[in-house]
Amino acid sequence: MGDDSEWMKLPTDQKCEHKVWKARLSGYTEALQQFQRITDDKSSEWGKYQGLIKKFVTDSNAVAQLKGLEAALVYVENAHVASRTVGEVVSGVVCKVFNQPKARAKELGTDICLMYTEIEKGEVVQEEILKGLDNKNPKIALACVEVLRRAVSEFGSKIITLKPIVKVLPKLFESREKAVRDEAKLLAVEIYKWIRDALRPALQNINSVLLKELEEEWAKLPASAPRPSRFLRSQQDLRAKYEQQQQVDGDAGGGDGADLEEEAPAVDAYELLEAVEILSKIPKDFYEKIEAKKWQERKEALEALEALTKNPKLVNGEYGDIVKALNKVIGKDTNVMLVTIAAKCVTGLATGLRKKFGIYAGHLVPTILDKFKEKKAQVVQALQEAIDAVFLSTTLQNISEDVLAVMDNKNPSVKQQASMFLSRGFRHCTPTTLPKSLLKSFCVALLKQVNDSAPEVRDAAFEALGTAMKVVGERAVNPFLADVDKLKVDKIKECSEKVELAGGKKTAGQVKEKPVPKAEPTAEASARPSAPPKKTLVKQSAPKKGKATAPKGGAAPAKAKKAENKESVESELSLEVCEEQAAMVLPASCMQMLDSANWKERLAAMEEFQKAVEQMDIGEIPCQALVRLLAKKPGWKETNFQVMQLKLQVVAAVAQRGSFSKTSALAVLDAVVEKTGDVKCGVKAKEALSAIAEACTLPWTAEQVVSKAFSQKNPKNQAEALNWLSNAIKEFGFAGVNVKAFINNVKTSLAATNPAVRTSAVSLLGVMYMYMGAPLRMFFEDEKASLLSQIDSEFEKVKGQTPPAPIRGSSKTSAEEEADDQEEEAEAGADVVDLLPRTNISDRITSEMVSKIGDKNWKQRKEGLDEVAAVLSEAKFIQPNIAELPLALRGRLADSNKILVQQTLSILQQMAIAMGPGLRQHVRGLGFPILTVLTDSKNTVRAAGLATLNAWVEQTGMKEWLEGEELSEELKKENPFLRQELLAWLASKLPSLRSAPSDLALCVPHLYSCLEDRNADVRKKAQDALPAFMMHLGFDKMNKATAKLKPASKDQVVGLLEKARTSMPAKPSAPAKTAPAAQNGVKAAPSPPASDKDAPDMEHLPAEAKKVKSAAAPKAKRTSQELDSRANSSLNSSLEKENARLSAKSRSHTKAKIGKQAVGKKPSVKAEEDRSGPIFIVMPNGKEQRIKEEKSLKVLKWNFITPREEFVEQLKIQMVPCVAKWLMEDLFHTDFQKHIKAIGTMIEHLEAETEATVCCLDLILKWFTLRFFETNTSVLMKALEYLKVLFQTLINQDYHLTEHEASSFIPYLILKMGEPKDVVRKDVRSLCRLLRQVYPASRIFPFLMDGTKSKNSKQRAECLEELGSLVGMCGMLVFQQTAAKSLREIAVHIGDRDTAVRNAALNTVVTAYNVCGEQVYKLIGQLSEKDMSMLEERLKRSVKKPAALPASKPPEDKPPASVNATLLRKPATCLSEIRSQNAAMQQQNSEVPPVFKLDPKFIVDFSPIPMPDLVKVDSDLSPLDLLHYNFRHHVDSVCSIDLVISDVASPDAKTSMQGLKRIAEILRHDGERQVMSGRVDELMAAMLQQLRLLASRRMVADGQSGQRDVDELYSAVISSLNLLILAGKLVEEASPDVLKDLVQVLLSLILDPQQSSVESPLIRSVHVLLSTLLKTADPTSTLSALLLLLQESCKSTTCSSEFREMVMKCHWRMIKFLPEKVEALYLDRVLLDIHNFMKVFPKEAIRQNSNELVYRTVKTLLHTLCRIVGPKIMDHLSLIENRNESEVEAQLKRAMKNTVPAQSQTSRNTENVGKAKTLQSESTFESSTKAPAGVSGNETVTPAQLQERLRVLREIHGLSNSAKPVNKVQCGPPVVSSKPALPSSMDMLHSKLSHLCETREQQDGQNVQQQSTAPPAGPLPDLSDFIARLERIKANLH
Repeated sequence: MGDDSEWMKLPTDQKCEHKVWKARLSGYTEALQQFQRITDDKSSEWGKYQGLIKKFVTDSNAVAQLKGLEAALVYVENAHVASRTVGEVVSGVVCKVFNQPKARAKELGTDICLMYTEIEKGEVVQEEILKGLDNKNPKIALACVEVLRRAVSEFGSKIITLKPIVKVLPKLFESREKAVRDEAKLLAVEIYKWIRDALRPALQNINSVLLKELEEEWAKLPASAPRPSRFLRSQQDLRAKYEQQQQVDGDAGGGDGADLEEEAPAVDAYELLEAVEILSKIPKDFYEKIEAKKWQERKEALEALEALTKNPKLVNGEYGDIVKALNKVIGKDTNVMLVTIAAKCVTGLATGLRKKFGIYAGHLVPTILDKFKEKKAQVVQALQEAIDAVFLSTTLQNISEDVLAVMDNKNPSVKQQASMFLSRGFRHCTPTTLPKSLLKSFCVALLKQVNDSAPEVRDAAFEALGTAMKVVGERAVNPFLADVDKLKVDKIKECSEKVELAGGKKTAGQVKEKPVPKAEPTAEASARPSAPPKKTLVKQSAPKKGKATAPKGGAAPAKAKKAENKESVESELSLEVCEEQAAMVLPASCMQMLDSANWKERLAAMEEFQKAVEQMDIGEIPCQALVRLLAKKPGWKETNFQVMQLKLQVVAAVAQRGSFSKTSALAVLDAVVEKTGDVKCGVKAKEALSAIAEACTLPWTAEQVVSKAFSQKNPKNQAEALNWLSNAIKEFGFAGVNVKAFINNVKTSLAATNPAVRTSAVSLLGVMYMYMGAPLRMFFEDEKASLLSQIDSEFEKVKGQTPPAPIRGSSKTSAEEEADDQEEEAEAGADVVDLLPRTNISDRITSEMVSKIGDKNWKQRKEGLDEVAAVLSEAKFIQPNIAELPLALRGRLADSNKILVQQTLSILQQMAIAMGPGLRQHVRGLGFPILTVLTDSKNTVRAAGLATLNAWVEQTGMKEWLEGEELSEELKKENPFLRQELLAWLASKLPSLRSAPSDLALCVPHLYSCLEDRNADVRKKAQDALPAFMMHLGFDKMNKATAKLKPASKDQVVGLLEKARTSMPAKPSAPAKTAPAAQNGVKAAPSPPASDKDAPDMEHLPAEAKKVKSAAAPKAKRTSQELDSRANSSLNSSLEKENARLSAKSRSHTKAKIGKQAVGKKPSVKAEEDRSGPIFIVMPNGKEQRIKEEKSLKVLKWNFITPREEFVEQLKIQMVPCVAKWLMEDLFHTDFQKHIKAIGTMIEHLEAETEATVCCLDLILKWFTLRFFETNTSVLMKALEYLKVLFQTLINQDYHLTEHEASSFIPYLILKMGEPKDVVRKDVRSLCRLLRQVYPASRIFPFLMDGTKSKNSKQRAECLEELGSLVGMCGMLVFQQTAAKSLREIAVHIGDRDTAVRNAALNTVVTAYNVCGEQVYKLIGQLSEKDMSMLEERLKRSVKKPAALPASKPPEDKPPASVNATLLRKPATCLSEIRSQNAAMQQQNSEVPPVFKLDPKFIVDFSPIPMPDLVKVDSDLSPLDLLHYNFRHHVDSVCSIDLVISDVASPDAKTSMQGLKRIAEILRHDGERQVMSGRVDELMAAMLQQLRLLASRRMVADGQSGQRDVDELYSAVISSLNLLILAGKLVEEASPDVLKDLVQVLLSLILDPQQSSVESPLIRSVHVLLSTLLKTADPTSTLSALLLLLQESCKSTTCSSEFREMVMKCHWRMIKFLPEKVEALYLDRVLLDIHNFMKVFPKEAIRQNSNELVYRTVKTLLHTLCRIVGPKIMDHLSLIENRNESEVEAQLKRAMKNTVPAQSQTSRNTENVGKAKTLQSESTFESSTKAPAGVSGNETVTPAQLQERLRVLREIHGLSNSAKPVNKVQCGPPVVSSKPALPSSMDMLHSKLSHLCETREQQDGQNVQQQSTAPPAGPLPDLSDFIARLERIKANLH
C-alpha cells in the first residue's frame, strides 16, 4: 500500500511513465478523462502528452495497453499536435498491437490508424502499414491487410494511394497463410470497385486459378461506382454535401448513381505499373544486325527488341539510336515483314514511354505517313497502330507540318491514311488542343480531298471533317464550309453525329452551348439581353446561303471571312441591269441629271443620290448597281471636285450600309485609288477605301489597293496609298494580312525614285514592325546602308510600343462573334511570324554534315557547326523539319569542349528566331537538353544556356516546358548549379503565367528537397520559387505534399510554406480583357520622362519657370503646379495656372479616351472602379499613436540590419487602415513589377493627396526602406524617383521630418550611398540635398558619421563627401558640441586604403580648414606623418585657382615635393606660407576667367534663430556715416562679374573681402552699375552665403583679433548691401525668394545676442539697411517675401515670438508706404499671396495658437489696399481659384461695405489730422530706424536743425534746394524726443491697429471700438506737413 500511495500522488503524465503497470493504468484512465474534458483542440495540455502517446499504445501490460489505446484514440481525434506523432504511434500499433490476441486491441489499433488518415496523415499511415506486411508474424500481416482494405473502403481511391498497394498484391497472393491470401483477395475486390479494369494489367501474372476466382468476384460487383463513407477533416463540406444529397434523393438511385459516377476518380492502369528498364537488355550486336544485309539477321534483331518493348511501362532513357534504326527500317527496308515488326516495336516504345517518347515523334511521323503507300493490310495496320501510339506521346501542333506535307501526296493511299489518322487523332483532341489557327490549316487541306477523284480519299476526308466538327462544334467549322455544296456539308454533319470521342470527352457544343440546329433569336435575346437587336438579325441571316440581304454593318474580320467566298461569286451586272435596279431606288431626276453637261445639275443629282442611299433600308441597297451607276458619263473622269467628293462619299455609304461584295469593290477600286493622290478628293477617297476594307476585309482590300496603285505609275497615288495602308492597319489590325505580298510591295516602294513613296514605305514598315517585331528587319538586310539606317530609325521610334487595339471591323458583330474574333486576333497576333514564308532546309542537312558534328575530332565538329550556322543564316526563316539535326546538336550540348557547347547554344538561339512557333515540336528532343548545360560550373556557359532557354521560351511559351516529367527529372538531379539556375528561372517565369499544367506538381517533391540542400544558394532559390509554385498549385496541395517528408523536414518546409503564402503573387488577368486598354497608346508601364503630349505644355511655360528644375524630375503633368510654388513673378504665376488647367484638361481627356475604349469590358471597368478613390486614408492622430507605441516598445522599433519577416508583417498591419486595399496588394506583392506600378500610382496621387501622404509619411518611408534592400534596379530607381518628388513636395509645404520619421529612414538611405551603380548613387546624392531642407543638417550629421564606419568603401567615400558639403555650407555649426571628436574620426580615413575614401576625407578636412582656419589642427589631433603630409599637400593645392593663368603671366613657383616633418609640427608656419601664396596669386591674377556661375538655388534657407526683441537706437545712421572703402577701380569686362560674385561667397575671408571691394567699386560708379543688371539675385545670394559663414566663424573665432576680422567682414558685407540697395533701380530686380532670405537674415542678425548691444555700429547699419530696403525694393516682391516669411514663422515650432514680432513690424512699415507704392503694385499677385496665407492659417487656427495679432496684421494690409484702390480691387482676384470660397473676397466685400469715401474738404482735413496723429503715435517705433545720427540722447531738436538737415541731405543726393522754405515751428511735439520711453512692441502694434481702424471704419452700429480724434491745435498742420515731407525725402534716400 505504501508503494501505491507513492505513485497515486504523482501527476497524470508521470503516472503514464511509471514502472508499475497499475500506476500506468491509472494514468491512462485519468488521461482519457482529461482528454474528454478538453474542448479546445489547441490547448497547451495536449503538448504534455505528445511524447507519451507511443507508450500508450506499446505498453507491455495488456490491460494497461487497452486503456492506453482508448486514450490514444481520443488524443489523436482531438489534439492539434497529434499529427506530429503519427510515425511512431502507427509503428507501435503495427508492432505491438496487431500481434495481440484480444480483438478489442486490434480494433482500437485499426481505429487509430484510420483516425490518423482522417487528420490528413494517410501517406505516413500507409507507409507504416506497408512495412508491416513484411513482418514475419502472420497476425501482423493479416491485420495490416485488413487496415488497408478498410481504408480503401471508407476513404476511397482519392485519399488512399493505390499504386503501392497494387504492387504488393501479387506477393500477398503467394503468402503461406490462407487467411492472408483470403484477406488479400477481399482487398483486391475492394480496389476493383474503385478503379475497375485498371487493376487487371497489374494482376495478369498471378496464379490463373486465383485470377479466375477474382474475375468471378469482380463480376458480382454492382455497376455503380462506390462512394466514400468517411472524409478527411478538410473535406467536411463535401461530407455535408453528400448527406444533403442523400436526403434529397432518398431511395432513388438513378440520380445518385449518376453523380457518384462523375465523382469517381479515373485511374490509369499505366500509373499502377512498375517501369521496366530495357536499354541494358538490348543485345550488344543489335546495331550491327539491324544494319546487316541478310534480312534474317535484321529480323532477329527486331524480334529481340520487340520482346522487350512488350513491357507495358518502360523506364525513360536515351532511345534516340534505337528510334533512328527503326525509322530507317520503316522508311527504307524493302521487306514488309521487317517493316511490320519495326512498326510494332515503335508501338511498344511509344506505349511504354508515353509522353517521354514525344521527343522522337518528329522523326517517325513523316516516315510512317510516307510508308502508307504500302498496300498490304498487315503492314498498314501495324503502321496505323504505330502512328496512333506516337500521336498520344506528342501534340497535334508538333506534327501538323508533317501531316499537312503529305496531304497533297500523289498516292491516294497516303492521302487516305493521313485523313484517317487525323480522324483518329481528332478524337483525342479538345477545343483547346485544336485551336482555330490549327483547325484552319487542316480544314483547308481536307476540303481539297473532299473533291478528290478517289472515293476512299473523299470518305476519309469527310470522316476527318466530321470528327473535327464534333470536337470544336459546328460554329467553329462552318466558316470553312461556306463554299462547300450542301450535300457535302450534310455528309460531314452525318459523320459528325456518328463519331464517339475517346474517353467520353465533352464537345465544344456540350461545353459552351446547346447543339440546336437553328438559331433561336428569342433564346439568345433572353440569354444576352444587353445585345442590340441588330446583332440578332445578323446572326439569323448569316447562315443563309446565296442571299445578300444581310446587313453589312458587321464587318469584323471573322464576319468578313464567313462571307468572303459567298460575296466573291456574285455575278457582274451589265450597265443596263444596273440602271434598272438603281431606277427602282433612286429618284428619276437623279437618274436624268447624272450625265448632265452642267456641273451644278450633276452636283444636285449626286446630293439626291447620297440622300437616297442614306434613307434606304439596310437590306434593300443594290450595291453593285449603285456603284456602277457612278461610272456613267462623265463617270470617274469628273472634273468638278465637289461632284467627285460626293461620288466618293456615296461609295463609302454604300459599302458601310449595304451587302458590299468584292465584285462591287472591284468596280470602283481603280477609280478610288486614282483619287487618293488628289489634293481635294484624297481624304474622301481614303474614307471610301476604309469603308470598302470594312466590308471586304482589310487583307483583300489592301492587296488590291497596293497592286492598283503601283500599276498606275503615279507616285503621288502610290505614296498616299501606302499612307492609307499604314493607318488602316492600325484601325483594323494585322490579322490575315499577306505579309509576303506586303514585303514585296514595300521593297518595290523602297526602290522608287520618288522620295515621298520611299518615305511612305518606311512609315508602313514602322507600323508593320509593331505587329511583327524584329524578324521584319531580316527581309531588308540587303538594302543600301543609307536606306537601312532610315528603316532602323523608324523601327527605333516604335520599338516597345504596343499595337493599338482594332477600332474598326468588329463593332457590329454579335457578342459571341466578337469573343471569337478577339480570340482569333489574339492567336493571330501571337503567331504573326507564322505568316512569313519559311524555307525547308531538311535537304541541306546532309548526312555528311551530321557526321561532322559527331566526329571525334573537335575541329571537324566545329566545322560541322559552322556549316549549320551558315545554313540557318542563309535561310532566315525555316520550317520545323530539320531532318536529323536535333539529335546531332543534342550530342554537342554535352561536348567536352566548352567553346563548342557555346557555339551550339548560339546555333539554337539562331534556330529559335528562324523557326518561330514551329519550334514547339522540338522542345522535347532539343529544348530540354539545353537544361543540361546549366550543370556546368562556368558562369559564362550557364549564362549562355539561360539565354538560349529564354529565346526558346519566347517562341514556344512555357506550357510546353511544364508538361510531362522532363522538368521534374532535371530538377531531381542533385547538381547545385542546375538547381539554383533552374529554380531562379522558374521563379521568374511562373508568376507571368495565367495557368500551368498539372504536371508542375511533379516538381514539388524535388523542390522540397532543394529547400534542404547543402548549398545555400540552392536553398535560397528554392525559397524564392515557393510563392510562384504556390500561385498555380495552391497552398493546400503543396502542404499536402509535405506529408511524405520526415517530421523534422516537414516542420521546416511547412514553416517556409506559411511564409511564402503571405507573398504569393496574384495570377495575371486574361490578356484579352486588358488588351484594349493597354493598346490604345496609353501604356500601364512607366513611360519616357517627357512624352509628346506633354511637350506643348512645357513650351508654353515662361522662361524663368523653365529654369526652375524639380529635384525629382517627375512626370510632366506635375510641372506647372511645382513651378507655381516657385514662381518669381505674378506673370509666371498666371501662366502656370493656365498650364495647370490645360494639363488637367488633357489628363481628363486621356482618361475619358481610355474609358471609351474600355466600354463593354466589364471586368476592366470593375477593376477601374476598385482602383478609384484616394490611396491614403487620413487617420486622426494616427502618426502620433504609432510613434507613441514604438516609444513604449509595444511594437518593434524600426531598427535592423536586414529586414526580417516580423518587421514586414508589422508594417503591413500598420498600413492596412491607412492605405487602399488594392494598393496594399501591389505594395506587398512578390512581383517587382507590382512594386513599380504601386510607386507610379503614388507619384500620380501625390499632388492630390499631399495632406494624406504627410499623415502616412512614416509608413511610406518605412516601406521604401524595405525597397532599399532589394536588388532590382528598376524598383530602386523608381523608388528614388518618388522620394525626390515627395521631398520636393514636403519642401514646398514647409514640412520638417520628425525624429521618428528621420531615424527610421535616413540610416537606410545612407546604406544606398554604397550602391555600386553610379546612377543610383547620383540619385541618392540629390535626395540627400533635398533632405537638408526638411531636416536639420546638424541632425543629419550623426547619421553620416555612422555611415563612415561602414565596410563598404563607396559608402564611406560618399558619406565623407556629404559631410564635407554640410561643413562647407553650414560651417562648424553642424558639429554641434562634437567638433573635435567628429573631425578626429574623419581624419582617421585619410589613411584609408581606398583612394576615393582618402580624397573625400582630405576634402572634408580642407573644407573645415577653410571655415575655421588653423584651429582644424587642434581639432583633428595627432596624425601619422604620412597622413599629415597628405593633408598638408592637399591644403597647398586647395588654395590654387583651377583656371589656367594667362600666357603672359610668369609661372608660379611650385611648392616643394616633400614637406619637412618639423614643418608638420608647426602648422602656423606652413599656413602663413600658404596664405601668402594665395595673396600673391590674387594680386597677380586679378583677371581670372569665370569658372562657374553661382547658383542661388544652391544656398540653403536660413533657419530662424530665437533671439531677443528689436533694439532701438538713438541716432539715424545716414549714408554720410556709412563706412567707405577707397578701392582701386577695376572692372574690365562684364564676364568677370560672375567670378567676382563667386569670390564674395568664398569661404576664405580675404578672397571674400577682395570681392566685396570690387562690388563696392562697381556700385559707386553710375556708368558701371548696368553690368550688375540680371545678377542681383546671384549677388544677394552670395552675400547671404557669406553672412552664414560669418555666423559660424564667430563661434570659433580666437581672441580679439579673430573677432575683429569677423566684424570687419560683416561691415563690408552690410556696406555692399547698402550700396546695392541705393544703386538706382537695381534692387527692384530682386526676386521674392531672395528678399525673403535677406530680410530673414537681417532680422536674425538684429536679434543675435552677440550683436544685441544698442551701441553696436553693425546693428545700426542693419537697421538702416532694412528700412531702406523696404522703401526701395519692388513693393510686390517685398510684400510677397514678407507674407511668405510671416507664414513660415507661424508654421515653425522653433521660431521665437520676437522674430515673428519683427516680421510684423516690417509689414506695418510696408503698410505705411502703400499710398505711395500702390501704382507700382501688382495687386493680383499680392492678393493671391494674402489668399494663400489665409488658406493656410484660417482665423480659427490663428486664435487657437494665440497669434491673433498676425491675422489682424494681414487683415489690416488687405483693408488698407481696399481703402486705397476702392471697388476696382475686386477686379484683381483673377489669380485666385474658386474666388467665391476665398476669405479674401469676403473680407474685401465687408471692407467696401463699411468704407465711406471722403468727398468733402472736411473729411480730407480730418484725414490729414489722422495722419499727423498716426505719425505722432509712431514716433517711438520710428526712432529705432530713423533717428538722426548726430543727435545725442540729451539734445532737443529744433525746427531750424531739421531744416538744415533737410538741406544737407538734398545736397548729398543731388536734389534741388529751391523748394519753399519751411517756417519755424514754435510748438508741437518734437519729431524725436530727447530720451523717449521705449514702449513694448506689442503696445505699439496695438496702438497702430486701433488708430488705423479709426480712419478705415465707419460708425454704423458695428461693434468696433473707435477712439476720438482730438482736433489739431495751433500750427500742428504745418509741423505735420513738414515732418511728412522730411520723412518722404529720407525714405527715398535710404
